[in-house]
Amino acid sequence: MWLWEDSPVNSPSAGPRFQTILFVGIAAGFLSGMFGVGGGILIVPGLVLVAKMDQRVAHGTSLAAVLPISASSLVSYWAHDHVDWRVGACLAVGALAGAVLGTKLLHVLPHRTLAIAFSGILVVTAIKLFLPFTSLPVREVLTVGSIAALVAIGVATGILAGLLGVGGGIVMVPAMMMLLQMPSALAKGTSVAVIIPTSIMGTYRNRKSLNVDFRAAATLGLGGIFSAIAGGWISARMSDTVSNVLFATLLLVVAVRLILQIRADDKAGVVH
Repeated sequence: MWLWEDSPVNSPSAGPRFQTILFVGIAAGFLSGMFGVGGGILIVPGLVLVAKMDQRVAHGTSLAAVLPISASSLVSYWAHDHVDWRVGACLAVGALAGAVLGTKLLHVLPHRTLAIAFSGILVVTAIKLFLPFTSLPVREVLTVGSIAALVAIGVATGILAGLLGVGGGIVMVPAMMMLLQMPSALAKGTSVAVIIPTSIMGTYRNRKSLNVDFRAAATLGLGGIFSAIAGGWISARMSDTVSNVLFATLLLVVAVRLILQIRADDKAGVVH
């Protein structure tokens, strides 16, 4: 296992691996800033395929790296007043509960069926985002019904993140845009704010099970800090139409990745 004693900086190929992980962090940071996601969609495959890290350690390391990256993204969105803290608090409560629940459901829910269904939802959501829709320029008063819906979305986000390894922003951003009609920049900034406490909780739980390489996480975070700020700055100045199209494309990429992972697991005989 990697961890501290077998981290990339101590391996024979430390130089190339360090540079690779740093580059993955830079790309993940930009993705986080642009779309309000954690960046795990790039970090996990990068660590597994390029750095040859164990899948569980890669997920744990990704969560740890997401913390500084998301915090940097939040700086850009907060500076432009693109964070709805009330909505974020509701989502965070649900996401933290969902993360705990997801670990308990890991061996209960049919992973393959869930992944296929979620991929279908992502495709439908992407199609809707490609179509024009009107967002509300102001922040509405939250009702009991909308608060309950946000907590439910947070729970679903936490469960899916734990079971499928997808970032919470993939779920939260389109949910806020479509259900609450929030402008894309506001939804992304709020998503980033929610990712921070969930990454802290996830890192704490993974640390107890020794599924985190903190040196790799530090390298990823270092690479992603400034690119996350740059991505957030660009996103804040991007039109909703362009933002929606780009985010829809990202959803399609995630859906394809999930389907390819399912096919690879089927060929390898992995039972879900």
